[in-house]
Amino acid sequence: MDSLADRCLDLRGTPCPLNFVRTKLTLEKMKPGSLLEVWLDPGEPIEQVPDSLRMDGYGVELVDDRTDYFAVQVRRPSGS
Repeated sequence: MDSLADRCLDLRGTPCPLNFVRTKLTLEKMKPGSLLEVWLDPGEPIEQVPDSLRMDGYGVELVDDRTDYFAVQVRRPSGS
């Protein structure tokens, strides 16, 4: 499935907090203003990761329930 994201990161099967750490490291390597789509499992990952990203100043633009997993689109702030 095509998305508007600049990059996609499949973290299904990755436990907390490793999925948050990997998401953050990927975002830090991306250009400011770019959009990352992250695939997360239901349960703790989708409950924890978007909130943690928001607390770190990232813009969570979409959380899409795709039945078996969730797609989260997060934007790296332009000023960082």
